[in-house]
Amino acid sequence: MAVAEMMSVRRAEAQRNRAENRTLTKLTIGPSPWVRVGALVALVVLAAIWLLPVVWGAVTSFKHEAEAALPASWWPSQGWTLDAYRQVLSNSDLLSWMWNSLVVATLVTVLTVLISAMAAFAFSQTLFKGRGLLQALTVASIMMPGQILIVPLFRQMQAMGLVDTFAGIVLPQVVAPVMVFILKRFFDAIPSELLDAARIDGAGPWRLFWTIVLPLSRSILVAVAIFVFIGASNNFLWPFIVTTDPTFMTLPVGLSTVKNAYGVQYAQNMASAIIAALPLLVVFMLFQRRIVQGVATTGMGGQ
Repeated sequence: MAVAEMMSVRRAEAQRNRAENRTLTKLTIGPSPWVRVGALVALVVLAAIWLLPVVWGAVTSFKHEAEAALPASWWPSQGWTLDAYRQVLSNSDLLSWMWNSLVVATLVTVLTVLISAMAAFAFSQTLFKGRGLLQALTVASIMMPGQILIVPLFRQMQAMGLVDTFAGIVLPQVVAPVMVFILKRFFDAIPSELLDAARIDGAGPWRLFWTIVLPLSRSILVAVAIFVFIGASNNFLWPFIVTTDPTFMTLPVGLSTVKNAYGVQYAQNMASAIIAALPLLVVFMLFQRRIVQGVATTGMGGQ
């Protein structure tokens, strides 16, 4: 009963926080309608600037290949065509690359969220020897550029026989210190009274983690999962290095091979990019509210 009461209190606090955020938004932008109109106009202009290359790429994908190579060509003067899409779908392994990306991104997301949540819970709610040192190493690893680990990771995957395998693509990506740090900060905010009440009811660490902490952290877990999924889907460098077999190529790696004897095919490249963007566009349309909340909560808007 005590746990249920504390969870209801937690939900009430979340509702109050959302109301406070709405009030803060009004205070930040200002009560004046002219200020809001100016902010809206600025957002529309910035959105148009951002959309301009996207529109250009979409229009180019419907051009004939010869016209797409012309530097001054913007609108299809020779008419609209689906030849680039037909060529991409018939002469490349685009669907296979999309499936590989989906498998890799899903595995990376599930493993990253699970491992990061368990590590964050250990740092936040348990006491053990060496805890401070491990936390310091975790924070320090955030400042380490991932590129300097490429050679050691490749040698390790090579020694383990994981080159040209899904395991070799996935495993190095599941270590995410920044996600551990973000989740730990969120777990620190969980009321200690709630966990103490669960401990009085006989809950151990695993029960606390699975039945108390994770349900209360659903919002941050979804936000982290979305960002990890998008990052894994767009990751080019590591899959490019660890795979040479076209069977295991992900979508970003496969798109870099869309060429023929005549060099780069601009219309086909744009058609491939449009098709490749569709899965992430669907993810954004389904979870746009969660993505916006995640940017506000985690501060990962620049990633």
